[in-house]
Amino acid sequence: MSQNDPVLRLPLPADGALDPPTEWELLRKQCPVATVELPSGDTGALLTRYADVKKLLSDTRFSRPLPGDASARVAPASGGGIATSNDSSLSIAAKGEEHQRWRRMVGRYFTAKRMTALRPGMTRTAETLVDAMVASGRPADLKPALGFPLPVAVICELLGAPVEESKRFSYWSDAFLNLDRYTKEQSAQAHVDFTAYMTELIAEKRTAPGDDLISTLIEESRAQGEGLTDEELCDTAIALLVAGHETTANMIGKMIAMLLSDRTRWERLLADRSLIRTAVDESLRADANLGAYGLRRYLTEDLDLDGTTVPSGTTVFCGLGAANRDEEAFTGADGMDLGRSPNPHLAFGAGAHSCLGQALARTELQVVLEVLLRKLPTLELAVPVEELKRLEGLIVGGLQEVPVRW
Repeated sequence: MSQNDPVLRLPLPADGALDPPTEWELLRKQCPVATVELPSGDTGALLTRYADVKKLLSDTRFSRPLPGDASARVAPASGGGIATSNDSSLSIAAKGEEHQRWRRMVGRYFTAKRMTALRPGMTRTAETLVDAMVASGRPADLKPALGFPLPVAVICELLGAPVEESKRFSYWSDAFLNLDRYTKEQSAQAHVDFTAYMTELIAEKRTAPGDDLISTLIEESRAQGEGLTDEELCDTAIALLVAGHETTANMIGKMIAMLLSDRTRWERLLADRSLIRTAVDESLRADANLGAYGLRRYLTEDLDLDGTTVPSGTTVFCGLGAANRDEEAFTGADGMDLGRSPNPHLAFGAGAHSCLGQALARTELQVVLEVLLRKLPTLELAVPVEELKRLEGLIVGGLQEVPVRW
């Protein structure tokens, strides 16, 4: 990374909605720490090699940008949500012992064992949604029919929030992840409204607790005399609801599109359902549409990456999709091996800040794939893969529509 390096503009273009940017391979070979310009006009550094991305994400010295630091903004000053600004008011600690305390308290509810217990209910919900999609006739858009309603139903049940509010949750989530779909004022108002809603919900749980995550955290705090404050509870609920349905909902559509884009993949899964687990992780690894900006880290001191010094004060964008297609880490990285194991992809990050809900996301994706293979074995894309379009205006990656028929 030097002053002579060319400056690339994010997001990098790609030929198709499921294709990786053509620059990734060249960057990994020749410029693994690239200077990039953001829609805001600010600059940062983009990492594309697996080893570099994993090293930075695993380094406990660095965290996501914090309020008041000089980190690069993704969105222009006229727009951008909480996830794209550097003035986030979420009270969850970003690093250190306070962050680990938060992860310990919340993370115990997202273990693989707990997700296994939720699986039968997820399966029933997915079956009901697929039946309704079939009854409505073909072709159908898999996103509103299954991709969004399943994750939002699951996370609402976990939090004890009414699933009937899913449209409001979806709007608030989009505003949090906004790049240029909404104005800065609209995003700010969504934050106010979402916070007010969750504050009221937490107050209700205090007087009438249920069998849900929020109620349990409240009761544990009472019993132990310590725990999450009301502000932390509110922001935890918001963060989990946004992450718990937005990213998984988009991944459902992308996974099915990837598997249907080459019919031999779908046929292989029909012939061998034992591949569902590894096929889900391979879809996560091969996803070239993870988001245009990856995970952000703000350097508070110089960082050495294989002989390249990235100076303190740099906002680094960890290209998860690029890292997951690094041939140094994965044989046949640009293809899909549905039986790939082990598969140490970085779709959920790495280290102390890896995604808390990854067991939940994996379980939902596995359930979706199992139900669709069983109930709709003739499922196929209703349009050529070249006609699929990327979701625009949000920091998360996704497809605008996933038209299917059977």
